[in-house]
Amino acid sequence: MTVPPPPDGRQPGDRTPDEHNPWSPPPPGTPPADRWAPYPMAPIPSPQPRNGMGLTALVLGIVGIALGLLVILFWLSWLPALLAIVFGSVGLSHARKGRATNKGVALTGVILGGAGLLVAAGGAVFTITAVTKVADAARAEVGEVKASASASEKARHLSFGESYTFENGLKVTVTTPKPYTPDDFVLGHAKGNKAVQVTVKVVNTGAERVKVDTGLPEVSDADGASAELVIDGSGRQKVITGYVLPGREAVGKYAFSLPPDAADRVEVEFSPDAMEWPDASWSGPTR
Repeated sequence: MTVPPPPDGRQPGDRTPDEHNPWSPPPPGTPPADRWAPYPMAPIPSPQPRNGMGLTALVLGIVGIALGLLVILFWLSWLPALLAIVFGSVGLSHARKGRATNKGVALTGVILGGAGLLVAAGGAVFTITAVTKVADAARAEVGEVKASASASEKARHLSFGESYTFENGLKVTVTTPKPYTPDDFVLGHAKGNKAVQVTVKVVNTGAERVKVDTGLPEVSDADGASAELVIDGSGRQKVITGYVLPGREAVGKYAFSLPPDAADRVEVEFSPDAMEWPDASWSGPTR
């Protein structure tokens, strides 16, 4: 295919010297170029809103309220609640200056933070009140136990002739010790000592038989020293052993040797079962 020549008679590819010179004057009829035209600049982006403070305040406020509602964690709720108020106040400041667009979120965070502080304070008051009540109740219970123990201890200290009923239903009475003259054949009685006889009466006040496991009393002289049991061949002594039937009475008689200078007063301790029941004691002067 043949390309027709241009109208000016030149062949394709032919160029004049002016067309190869970039500094040559423009051809006639060419409008002048504006050499001082401004360079096109990209538009400056607008700053992003600083909404982080308000959003953080909202989250911390919710956390503070949630922890405050769990009473046992009230001591943890005050910190996020306080931080919610701080961050929310900063977020409100940014919103007033046009730097943030979530004024409502920041304000909600401040309100939740204040509510969280109130909930934390309420939880503290509630916990302190509850702990105080529990402590008072515990102290009162301890006081009652001590008072009961003191009353029980006091009830177990009797004078001769008085009775004490153990929890197994055995009612025990110890009479005033009487002078006792041992036989010639005697053990446990030193020459010059004073011997006394102790009588113990046990009555079963319950509805079932009760066994007496420890039928020997313990006797102390006026100085608090243990008296020695006197054993002779007179047959006047009797040890309580075995079962006591309902409504029945068992009587035990025992002799003890006392130093002459400590024989004016004695203390007798007795329990039907020393492994289970603490001793009751009877004290007073001897005859």
